[in-house]
Amino acid sequence: MVALLKKEINSFFSSLIGYIVIIVFLLTLGLIMWIFPGADFNIIESGFSNIDPLFIIAPWVFLFLIPAVTMKMFAEEHRSGTIEILLTQPVSDIQIVFAKYLSAVILVLIALVPTSIYYITVYQLANPAGNIDTAGIIGSYIGLIFLCSGFASIGVFASALTNNQIISF
Repeated sequence: MVALLKKEINSFFSSLIGYIVIIVFLLTLGLIMWIFPGADFNIIESGFSNIDPLFIIAPWVFLFLIPAVTMKMFAEEHRSGTIEILLTQPVSDIQIVFAKYLSAVILVLIALVPTSIYYITVYQLANPAGNIDTAGIIGSYIGLIFLCSGFASIGVFASALTNNQIISF
């Protein structure tokens, strides 16, 4: 199971699409939160030291990020014909599904880790420095982890239904 988990993560990062998906995710969040004007989501213009816009925008961006991560989990195996080889290995079907699901969750968490820079930045921008609701932010990150886990399970299921990645997306 660990070998399959490593294979899935390596296949994601061995293609250009893996890096593009993560860059688009971080760029979208960064532009909306720091660059685009508007007091609703722009942290600098809002006048408050919180990163609530991240937790408002990230679920909507996850709607496109997670299907892009999970669309090739089983669909590529079916299309290339390697699903038969995978199913004859000495691992159970549940282990195969769990390894693919866990790799999708890990890949989304890898994309989510750089957003901790936003917390550090807002922590330093607060007046006085550190005047920020850290427990609320940690709870919101835990909520995002649960949300990405749910979305990943739906994405892996959709990928298992078809052999076409676009239909799976």
